[in-house]
Amino acid sequence: MMPLVLILNGPNLNLLGQRQPEIYGRETLADVDRDCAALGQSLGLDTSLRQSNHEGQIVDWIHEARDRAQAIVINPGALTHTSVAILDALNAFEGPVIEVHISNVHKRESFRHHSYVSLRADGIIVGCGTQGYQLALRRIAALLGYSAA
Repeated sequence: MMPLVLILNGPNLNLLGQRQPEIYGRETLADVDRDCAALGQSLGLDTSLRQSNHEGQIVDWIHEARDRAQAIVINPGALTHTSVAILDALNAFEGPVIEVHISNVHKRESFRHHSYVSLRADGIIVGCGTQGYQLALRRIAALLGYSAA
């Protein structure tokens, strides 16, 4: 059985490819899921991509991951800057956590420069578009001791 990497996405990422494509690109979350699943297989990892516009749902998925997943890739969207609850849930998870942001949040509004999630993350990938998810999976594979093909 391959290690499971939970890929969590926060508010508005269900609109990826439609909402502000000049910032977030034209790829959809389905495209990200497809690409991550393919790369995960080549790295010896199973992936499960989920998205919610509700903070509590994301917290519940992180709690679930404690018993199911070996690692988490998370793009909390706007909850990055506000959610102590997500930080607390991640602090209860023992595996590696990589934070991903499609846009370069440091080139945007100042309120986007702070991340609660970063306080727990083992790595942070910003400004690499949807390719950031694949970079995160490669880092997870390395942290778990799997091939970083």
